[in-house]
Amino acid sequence: MAEKTFEENLATLEKIVSQLEKGDVPLEEALKQFEIGIKISQDLQKTLQDAETSLAKIVNEDGSISDFGDGE
Repeated sequence: MAEKTFEENLATLEKIVSQLEKGDVPLEEALKQFEIGIKISQDLQKTLQDAETSLAKIVNEDGSISDFGDGE
């Protein structure tokens, strides 16, 4: 099975949050969904941190890579 995209994981997390906010989920299922939601949240955070790290780098004229703030 292919890994879900950031957007698919975000949609899943939003669905879980919506279900839990309604409060009509049995306790055992709510706990299971909460645990899944925490894992998805951690995965999303890591994806965002990785993207931020990548975007914070620039390619210099000579092809070397440096941090975005180095040239200031």
